[in-house]
Amino acid sequence: MKFFQVKTVEETHQLIKEYVKPNLEIVRKSLYEALHFVLAEDIVVKENVPNFRRSSVDGYAVQASDTFGSSENMPGFLTVTGEVKMGVVPPSPVLGGEAMYVPTGGMIPEGSDAVVMVEHCEDLTGLLNVFKQVAPGENVISVGEDLLEGELLLTKGTRLRPQELGALAAQGILEVGVYRKPVIGYISTGDEIVPIEKAEPSLGEIRDMNGITIGSMVQEWGYEFIHDGIVHDEEEELSNRTKALLEKVDCLILSGGSSVGTKDYSVDVIESLGQPGVFVHGISIKPGKPTILSMANGKPIIGLPGHPASAMVIFQLFGKSILDELQGYNRQDIQLAKAMITKNIPSSPGRTDYIRVRLFQENEQWYAEPIFGKSSLISTLVKSEGLIEIPSQNEGVQKGDFVSVRLFR
Repeated sequence: MKFFQVKTVEETHQLIKEYVKPNLEIVRKSLYEALHFVLAEDIVVKENVPNFRRSSVDGYAVQASDTFGSSENMPGFLTVTGEVKMGVVPPSPVLGGEAMYVPTGGMIPEGSDAVVMVEHCEDLTGLLNVFKQVAPGENVISVGEDLLEGELLLTKGTRLRPQELGALAAQGILEVGVYRKPVIGYISTGDEIVPIEKAEPSLGEIRDMNGITIGSMVQEWGYEFIHDGIVHDEEEELSNRTKALLEKVDCLILSGGSSVGTKDYSVDVIESLGQPGVFVHGISIKPGKPTILSMANGKPIIGLPGHPASAMVIFQLFGKSILDELQGYNRQDIQLAKAMITKNIPSSPGRTDYIRVRLFQENEQWYAEPIFGKSSLISTLVKSEGLIEIPSQNEGVQKGDFVSVRLFR
């Protein structure tokens, strides 16, 4: 396979969808354990939320028609008949000409159809001055307005965030069926790579930054991670270690050894792991062109560039897509922000460029400042909040253009 038979970004994403299939093993998890898991079942609302009319503000429950025409200059007058306690049914209905105090979240008394905010009225020892009229339904949350019985609440393939877990809790659901989280295995390669614990690396040695950065990204995205250490530039050792680790994991990541140097055995080793083998070797992208993507007997294998910054960018762009496909996650999870670029950025047509940017705000406008530097520099990522994409057909962006920023996550 020739290295320079590269794929475009779009082709690479399409091939990922074609080759990577979800692991559909289903497990049951309690809500306390289910964060970041992906639902394996549809969830239908079985109980209305709320199951009673409640107030969205602190105020007085009234019949809206009693407030019509009320203003600062000509207030309306109502009789306060009581107070609603939280978690308790109101003591009596509200009749014409009456009002009852109700706190935020409190049950709306029968007979009333609106709530006047406390800011818009004054209780003078049982006589309520109303300084603003309200419409029927104003400041009232109706039965089922949040979650309506019979509606689809969550679909299979939804990643469970805190808000989804809260919605499930509101339904009294204690556990859900989810897809097992993929286990991701990782090996760093290279004679120059040493453990981060080494106090004083020799001249020419480099601490294993990728093991930390890639592992942290895997865990941040909610997947399991196994760091299997460092393998030196020796083909047999790399072959033995990758085969052993691949048996334990659902996806294998190799860092380094993905270019065309004489000591880079990654492609041969990856090809030997199983069929169908390598489907991407080189992407028309900067940074990260020397990237390998492969499948071995249903398990994805990712060969990342050795440079930490390039490895992080590639893993953000393609690694997350692979892991999400493997997990059965069916929704894009790209965090984008709009900002104005502060400098001209040239780009070579025929190659997709990803430029690191720092975000800042001035006069209520967000700006994206390019962080320039060699693609291998980890410091450029430390200084940045995200990436902007310059598509392969473009020759760059101009200062003042609005761009989409892919936020690091």
